[in-house]
Amino acid sequence: MLGAEVSAADRQAALDGVAGFARSVVSWWDDHDLLLTPTQAEPPLPNGTLGSDPSDPLAPLRRSQQFAPFTPFVNFTGQPAITLPLHVGADGLPIGVQLVAAPGREDLLLRVATQLEIAAPWQDRRPNL
Repeated sequence: MLGAEVSAADRQAALDGVAGFARSVVSWWDDHDLLLTPTQAEPPLPNGTLGSDPSDPLAPLRRSQQFAPFTPFVNFTGQPAITLPLHVGADGLPIGVQLVAAPGREDLLLRVATQLEIAAPWQDRRPNL
């Protein structure tokens, strides 16, 4: 219903804006190999936090933007990324980091991820539930 309220011109302007943003982000890679960010801005949310609410259907989206602000720009700019559980919180839940590379540089992400897993293995970690 909300989409029906957007004109074709406004939709195209939004798509053009995303494409322009993607071009500017991709040009950043001319001087950088990897970008390191947190995966999330806060600890894992309790189950049901992002559940649907018919009275406010955009509430889960707004909440997820607060919870995970570091990953959407990577998705809509088409850059490869990987999340690695490199730390564990006091509650035993994993705390991840996101590594981002230039388009087409999945090889670099996988090499670095392999090195990090060797240095700090996470295969046998289990959360304290």
